[in-house]
Amino acid sequence: MSETRRGLVHVYTGEGKGKTSAALGLALRAAGHGLHTYMGQFMKGQEYGELRAAQRLGIDEQGRPFLTMVQFGKPTFLHVEEASQEDVEMARAGLAAARAAMCSGQYEIVVLDEVNVALYFELLTVEEVLAFLEQKPPEVELVLTGRRVPEAIADRADYVTRMEEVKHPYAKGIEARKGIEF
Repeated sequence: MSETRRGLVHVYTGEGKGKTSAALGLALRAAGHGLHTYMGQFMKGQEYGELRAAQRLGIDEQGRPFLTMVQFGKPTFLHVEEASQEDVEMARAGLAAARAAMCSGQYEIVVLDEVNVALYFELLTVEEVLAFLEQKPPEVELVLTGRRVPEAIADRADYVTRMEEVKHPYAKGIEARKGIEF
């Protein structure tokens, strides 16, 4: 396998914003080179601008989208103390769907968006995600996003990028803006 097709493991974590955006930037760059990305979004069921953008990104000669996004969460914000068995089941379904996509041979990049938060909320276990990492085909690039990455996951990664919040308009009471924060 050439070095350019060796798939590595990325973690985008930290308290700052930009983790999902960094994963989407990678998917956009990849699409420019004809590569396909599967993004499973954990704990997200809301309408985000990136969902619409993925639909507009385009398709290849065979009619396959360059970016496939699937959400595995309720259409509401989830607080850690509110996590239910249904949330656990949705997260496990998301991990199973991402595993199928990762092993299908159809995607060069697989993103587990907010999987670290799903681990923090105990919707998944570290052991389940480590087992997922062990099943990664050598040529697939894998990205895990979300705050509070467990040490065992960070240790297994090839890249770890920590987003640091220095200043944010939320502190001034400015609400999330369509097209900017969501």
